[in-house]
Amino acid sequence: MSDSGNISDDAISRREFLSRCGKAGLAIGAAGGVSRLLYRPGSYRPSPAGGPEVQLGNYAVAGTDGRIGIVTGPDRLKTLQRAVKAIGGIETYIKPGDRVLLKVNAAFASPPMLSATTNPQLVSELVRLCVGAGADRVIVTDNPINDSSSCFAFSGIGPAAKKAGARLVLPSADNFRPTTVPGGKLIANWPLLYGPFESVNKVIGVAPVKDHHRSGASMTMKNWYGLLGGRRNTFHQDIHNAIKELAMMVRPTLVVLDGTTTMMTNGPTGGSLDDLKNTNTMIVSTDQVAADAFGATLLGRSADQLPYIVKAAAMGVGTSDFESLSPARSSMV
Repeated sequence: MSDSGNISDDAISRREFLSRCGKAGLAIGAAGGVSRLLYRPGSYRPSPAGGPEVQLGNYAVAGTDGRIGIVTGPDRLKTLQRAVKAIGGIETYIKPGDRVLLKVNAAFASPPMLSATTNPQLVSELVRLCVGAGADRVIVTDNPINDSSSCFAFSGIGPAAKKAGARLVLPSADNFRPTTVPGGKLIANWPLLYGPFESVNKVIGVAPVKDHHRSGASMTMKNWYGLLGGRRNTFHQDIHNAIKELAMMVRPTLVVLDGTTTMMTNGPTGGSLDDLKNTNTMIVSTDQVAADAFGATLLGRSADQLPYIVKAAAMGVGTSDFESLSPARSSMV
């Protein structure tokens, strides 16, 4: 995918693309079949994680609540830069010496052109911005559905993160600790990918806008799903409350929602360029609920059509009325 938002074939050859998609599809299908066999209604049984329970902290910067920048344009990097500037600039959020974690969506062994994962160029630019603001280190992580090494390689996220100077942390058993979401009912004594968080004080969630066959959409709040271990597929049986609890679990410094190319159908995996639409929009916000509420409009939906947005707003995570935040809007040719 080029930064102009046009579909290109520069990432991989057609033959290799078809081969990779076939392999990824088999892996995803197998995982889905296993999940149906393992699921028992009303039962959420995590795999064990060692150590005492942990909870994620509040990574928000004081005085920055309710900020949202929305920039339209075909150039992914330029719209990101302007959206960040619109809500105060990166220096408002990242200070010299900060240790930053980028939670990307690397769920599938899928090439960037399919927009099923976080765009690698977006990752590179965010790392560059954080380092330029004086960050001591930047960590990039996720717990993919498919083999983590393959996912980070095929998506381009791993090479992009490393080249930009970030540290890539893949999930391993010793990185998980049990967590319980205060006020939640589903995420209780559940394995959390906590290791990468132990040394950071700022967290940025970075996700694409995608259709999702169960939740209706996959955006910034659904992106936290990649922090869970165990048999997390069971949460799909109560997906809207699960996403609500994910949003309750972490209060990020920022979220970046990439609507440069939106997966309109067959999400979250996609698999065809026909599933995509150039919607040419970048959203950066301190309010993950507001970001998702606006992102829903790129899919032709409203916040009210996505119950997890309404539920998260009701819990005080953020607002589904993004217009009430007076978004900083601009457009780039």
